[in-house]
Amino acid sequence: MSPLARRNIRLLSAFSFCNDFRVYAPIMVIYFTQVTGSFALATLLFSIAKIAASAFEVPTGVFSDLVGRRFTLALGQLASVVSIALYALGHGFAVLAAGAALEGLAFSFFSGNNQALLYDTLRGEDAEADYVEWQGRVSSMFQLALAVSAAAAMLALFWLSLRAMFVLSLLPQALGLFFAVLVTEPKRSAAIPTNVFSHLREALAGFARDARLRRLSLAAMFGYALGEAKHMFHPAFFALFWPAWALGLAGLLVHGLGALGFRLGGAVARRFGELRVLVGTNLAGILLGAGAVAIPGGASPAIVSLSSILFGPAMVAQGSLMQKAFSDAQRATMASLISLGGNLLFAAAVFAIGALADRIGARFALLTAELATVPVAFLYWRLFATRLR
Repeated sequence: MSPLARRNIRLLSAFSFCNDFRVYAPIMVIYFTQVTGSFALATLLFSIAKIAASAFEVPTGVFSDLVGRRFTLALGQLASVVSIALYALGHGFAVLAAGAALEGLAFSFFSGNNQALLYDTLRGEDAEADYVEWQGRVSSMFQLALAVSAAAAMLALFWLSLRAMFVLSLLPQALGLFFAVLVTEPKRSAAIPTNVFSHLREALAGFARDARLRRLSLAAMFGYALGEAKHMFHPAFFALFWPAWALGLAGLLVHGLGALGFRLGGAVARRFGELRVLVGTNLAGILLGAGAVAIPGGASPAIVSLSSILFGPAMVAQGSLMQKAFSDAQRATMASLISLGGNLLFAAAVFAIGALADRIGARFALLTAELATVPVAFLYWRLFATRLR
């Protein structure tokens, strides 16, 4: 591999770490609840972020394919910096909502683009077969960042207010913008059309032609929506059993194990096969998550945290299957179409969990969400069974 390609991968790894070094992550839902005075309004902010991401998903995916990966990466990080600054300043729902909308914009810039940047970099070296391995390594950095920031949060919560945690997160975000600017635009072999509508039509045709991609996409959308909704709401459940400072410890466990899972994800997918990994990790995650919530106790946060080691292999396997199915010219656009569906479903799911928690409590709302993930495992099983025929 050329020095330029290795430099791109190192920069993308460093960017991933800085972007997800968010000290406020373990207490985000608690902070929003304090400011707004309601679980439902707090989770509505997460919904606003995902609705905004949904609105921008396809335009930013097309933007990435037409304008370039590097510029898209930098614009997304700039939106992320402003978003967190608004969260830190937020003394009411309106300012927090503006921050959530910008967070959604940032997410849409990254969605599809970052994976495409890595794939295009490897393809330029005729090393796209190694994508599953490098994706796991690069992705492990964002989980490592969340783990380290959770450890920092565990200490910072002894001295700092919840609002100050957002201010503390601005420095690594600014550093991430610096790394994004240094990335080199990878070469792409396919000619990129200049007609946006033609480009989008061709991307949609890719889904129409490939039945397996449609089924995989549907499972990915529902899996993402429910998985993210549960993850966002976990701190509210953990707070029933652990003190506030220990929420940082829970975050450290979740993301430390998540980083390990991503690091091993490539090897696991190669050893057992991508679809087998998707089925197995989803079933095991449901058993751990539902069991910890159905039989609650002081160990429940730790048990839920254990399931995060399954997240990395699942995402690496899923990402590898999708990159193989995507065309070169519409790689980011097609990923954005899938992310669009996932974001819309997430917006509905997270608000539903919050509203349900206001009525029946955090524990039973989370248990409902755990049980709702069963159909996702079934969809992956159908894909696996179809392949064996």
